[in-house]
Amino acid sequence: MDQRVSLITLGVRDPNRAAAFYEALGWTRVEAPEGIVVFDLIGQSLGLYPLEDLARDMGVKPERLGTGAATYAYNVRDKVEVAQVLDTARAAGAEILKEAHDVFWGGHIGYFSDPEGHVWEVAWNPFSPLSDEGTFRWGGYASGEAG
Repeated sequence: MDQRVSLITLGVRDPNRAAAFYEALGWTRVEAPEGIVVFDLIGQSLGLYPLEDLARDMGVKPERLGTGAATYAYNVRDKVEVAQVLDTARAAGAEILKEAHDVFWGGHIGYFSDPEGHVWEVAWNPFSPLSDEGTFRWGGYASGEAG
């Protein structure tokens, strides 16, 4: 198995509301089958899928899936961007769980949850600079190195 994530699917109770939230963040949908909302990201995609359907596909009850046990990280190029992204998320309808702040390991982070309760971390990591295209890897990219 290759070491990668191709698609992250979030189970949502209200796909239209969830899609409107991510669109308000400035993301653009791509064409997808009826009932599924997809946003192509850098290197993978994010899908929004009705929670009941996702649970049925897995053969479990919807209550088993829950939200919040994982975080999805959005890394930025510099420290001031953390607060800017949190402000954009707030304006789109996010609940800010923790405002931008310095952390013990030398970075700067904040947290928000989308209208369905999925938790996002916004992070600036001075030890992992993004590629010119915006891709992330632990330890970062050298200036001009493709991601």
